[in-house]
Amino acid sequence: MLAASVSDPALLPGWAGEPKRDGFRALVSADAGRVVLRSRRGTEMGPSFPEVVGATVQLPDATSCDLYGCLRPKVSQAAPLR
Repeated sequence: MLAASVSDPALLPGWAGEPKRDGFRALVSADAGRVVLRSRRGTEMGPSFPEVVGATVQLPDATSCDLYGCLRPKVSQAAPLR
């Protein structure tokens, strides 16, 4: 079944919902201070996500992780959050 866009996502009583965020699936490996971040198809993703590489460089040697990350939309300087 494919999802369909609706103008009013009315939910039945007792049901709950949340926004679906699209993201990226990646595999990260850290060893001897070197971090490799790749897509599940093997594409190098480190240059696109330097913050992830920087955060995972502190992992213990010989560590591998399966990651799923979502991007936050940029907040306009002209429209502060309230």
